[in-house]
Amino acid sequence: MRKFLVVLDDSTECLNAMRFAALRAARTGGGVAVLSVIPPEEFNHWIGVGDLMREEARERIEVHFEVFAKWMRDKQGVDPELIIREGEPADEIIQQLSDDPDIGVLVLGASGDRKKGPGPLVTQLSRSAGDLPVPITIVPGGLSKERLEAIT
Repeated sequence: MRKFLVVLDDSTECLNAMRFAALRAARTGGGVAVLSVIPPEEFNHWIGVGDLMREEARERIEVHFEVFAKWMRDKQGVDPELIIREGEPADEIIQQLSDDPDIGVLVLGASGDRKKGPGPLVTQLSRSAGDLPVPITIVPGGLSKERLEAIT
């Protein structure tokens, strides 16, 4: 089964990327893999404190994921999987693409803020798009829910 890999983070554009991935998966019989990356700088403390912070970060991710997962299951009939990795986000995304041959498309959300650009992940990963093993779908953060549903 072809899976759509979508990144779960704290950005507002993440919402449209999640919607797009779930809608496409539902309409094509695919699956959704949700990747969240914990940056390494969050744990540069004493070992015990770093372990506690790591566990708290994982709990926050799981709660955040469950909101999206419930919507995907209830509204789209898609049961997403959660993958949590630690490291630099772009590197971990590329590694996940290499590790899971069932992933067919990487879905990223782009910020609608023209002054700031599309966001760091879109910028970084689009530079290396020619070397990725799958295509990237970049979903504009400013698309309405209705427009998003119409184009998927």
